[in-house]
Amino acid sequence: MAGAYNRLFGGCRALMAAAKTESGGLKKTTGIMKVLPVSPQLGKFLGSNEVSRTDAVKQVWEYIRHNRLQNPQNRKEIRCDDKLKTIFGEKDSVGFTEIAGLLSRHFVKSA
Repeated sequence: MAGAYNRLFGGCRALMAAAKTESGGLKKTTGIMKVLPVSPQLGKFLGSNEVSRTDAVKQVWEYIRHNRLQNPQNRKEIRCDDKLKTIFGEKDSVGFTEIAGLLSRHFVKSA
């Protein structure tokens, strides 16, 4: 199996082509991968006014890791600095499972 994968993609997943529809066009991005407008607070935090939910969570986690905001005794707890408090509702700490839910209110609902 691994040999077939390497022959098809040259051993690199990054070389996989974008998915296409039967008519040859690119598939429409939907769900958590869809780029959506965000609130001014999240936009300022991320440096972009439009982002997908997955990218938002990834960037927040990068910020948390870079600034060492995980509680060393309880790695499931994130200690919020002033910048995180702007997007997490002024909470002093949040659980890592809460992050996606707290970010969801910052995505503008489309009609």
